[in-house]
Amino acid sequence: MSDYKIGTKCVQGGYSAGNGKPRQIPIIQSTTFRYETGEAMGKLFDLEASGYFYSRLQNPTCDTVAAKICELEGGSAAMLTSSGQAASFFSVFNIASCGDHVVSSASIYGGTYNLFAVTMARMGVEFTFVSPDCSESELDAAFRPNTKAVFGETIANPALTVLDIEKFASAAHRHGVPLIVDNTFATPVNCRPFEWGADIVTHSTTKYMDGHGSAVGGCIVDSGRFDWTRYPDKFPGLCTPDYSYHGVTYTERFGLEGAFITKATAQLMRDFGSIQSPQNAFLLGLGLESLHVRMKRHCENGLAVAEFLSGRDDVNWVNYPSLPSSPYYTLTQKYLPEGSCGVVSFGVKGGRQAAQKFMSGLKIAAIETHVADARSCCLHPASTTHRQMSDAELDAAGVPGDLVRFSCGLEDDADLIDDIAQALDGVK
Repeated sequence: MSDYKIGTKCVQGGYSAGNGKPRQIPIIQSTTFRYETGEAMGKLFDLEASGYFYSRLQNPTCDTVAAKICELEGGSAAMLTSSGQAASFFSVFNIASCGDHVVSSASIYGGTYNLFAVTMARMGVEFTFVSPDCSESELDAAFRPNTKAVFGETIANPALTVLDIEKFASAAHRHGVPLIVDNTFATPVNCRPFEWGADIVTHSTTKYMDGHGSAVGGCIVDSGRFDWTRYPDKFPGLCTPDYSYHGVTYTERFGLEGAFITKATAQLMRDFGSIQSPQNAFLLGLGLESLHVRMKRHCENGLAVAEFLSGRDDVNWVNYPSLPSSPYYTLTQKYLPEGSCGVVSFGVKGGRQAAQKFMSGLKIAAIETHVADARSCCLHPASTTHRQMSDAELDAAGVPGDLVRFSCGLEDDADLIDDIAQALDGVK
């Protein structure tokens, strides 16, 4: 379906019903799969044949939905994971291990920052965090001989900084490593990072892709364009035999288009088991069918709310990438010309206490850790998702103490604005 528009891919991609077969994606709710001979199953274990034997590694429902997301992003292969956090972990750990180093934008989701700075550091993977606004020379200075990847978010959660994908991709490729981009907030409807030089894309499918707060999940998509074989010493896991899986060399057996995802499935999913359930994948597939329609409304509501907040004296600042006043407006026009997202960050005068009082006064928007949903919700990140970070780390990540993250749902924008206005009036 490569020639079809994004909306058609949202509805039709990934699955085509055969004659007399189910029109909707079947839910294959089975842990195991039967074979008539041991030899037939043995070929699956040797990666000599395609098929399924245990849902901890792969499941037909999950693979069908992954194929749709792969088409949306324009990739060569994809896999679903149990969460966006699992997708972030797998995307890095698939090529970086103890003794290795990764460069990451400092402006990323707090949970991902903690995964990198604390948990993966305990595993021996060291991260250097750089400002998304750093110069090319500053970015180059962050690399080391043992650097294995660069990581960033298209639109950072919740700072809403916009990654200069071409700048980060160019730096990554100068140093012989891939750029991994979390495209959760933009979705492939508004940005396709592969078109700007990214090599691997991840998603928390829990957000806009699902869109209804019904199923936690994640996804990794490979562009199939990064040439691992140019750097065999840097990426031995892909370019030398894997003796934990019958000595297969992934780049030789599956080529550049399939090596990364096959290794992540055969090795990491095998050992960590962070599979998305077939039921969750089915719900995700339903959400994807309307993604292109919903994203347009989310963006319209986000811009309307941002413009309203910009005129309030009781608001310190407003951050929304599609506002002309945003420092990322130029990058937004380049990478996200059709719209950015439905999330608006702003600072309530009076700091942390005022921000919390504002949120308590809302009637439509709920206080939730969730974001990017059909229903509007809000959060005070400094006291919730980012509370593990110091004030200095919060500032570096673009998450000051007065920041409120407001996720505009699909309600009428006039009602959202009225609700925000009465909540702000209640703070005085």
